[in-house]
Amino acid sequence: MLPVGYRVIDRTVETHDSATIQLEPIDRSLDRFRPGQFAMMYAYGVGEVPISISGIGDDGTLTHTIRSVGAVSRALHDARPGTVIGVRGPFGTTWAPEGAAGNDLVVVAGGVGLAPLRPVVLSALAARSAYSRVVVIAGARTPDEFLFRAELDAWTARDDLDVELTVDQPAAGWDGTVGFVTEPLARLRLDPERTVAFLCGPEPMMRFSARVLLRAQMPSDRIHVSLERSMKCGIALCGHCQLGPLLVCRDGPVVTYTVAEPLLTVPEL
Repeated sequence: MLPVGYRVIDRTVETHDSATIQLEPIDRSLDRFRPGQFAMMYAYGVGEVPISISGIGDDGTLTHTIRSVGAVSRALHDARPGTVIGVRGPFGTTWAPEGAAGNDLVVVAGGVGLAPLRPVVLSALAARSAYSRVVVIAGARTPDEFLFRAELDAWTARDDLDVELTVDQPAAGWDGTVGFVTEPLARLRLDPERTVAFLCGPEPMMRFSARVLLRAQMPSDRIHVSLERSMKCGIALCGHCQLGPLLVCRDGPVVTYTVAEPLLTVPEL
């Protein structure tokens, strides 16, 4: 329950409302995070919010990509190098990309949903020979709202990675796909019994993307999504994040669509 002090050592502006901060431990490191897990991040004097990990350093550093939507996330988003932040974790379930080894790996991200999936892509690239094919489909409202744009360009240039970027609203100079992520996903040729999919983004995007995959005969237990509810304690005591039978901070955020499908009909208040 007690936050551990981490210091901001780097900050990168991603979009007009999102920034990535890199943290190093001051006195001691937390246990190693895994892709899909989250931390409870405390802006001293403001409050605490859950933020998914977007990068995991071998040297104990943590990377988080934060969208400024409220007082706490704004304070974390604005934190400059030298700022001390309290961190608790790691919490929650993981994408466990190693479990997809030997299969095609399909990653579908909408907006800031790319941040929790970035460690999946990085781990897959580090062990590229373990996967038959790696596909990344990322969507944003406009070209200016893609996270990790330089990294996306580098991924697109690779021969061993299939990347398609799509936007809702094109801008001058955009020559990529226009439309929702479901459109390139529906065009994807896949073997449903030899494919594992990871989806992260707004709940409607995950529902519609999962339905595309289900229509392609993918079993629902090979489709994984990341749930998001109001997590307050991180250790399944307060009950704020209850979603049906789940406490999302403990039983999620990553679950199979077999688990998620009936729950995603419940709107988040």
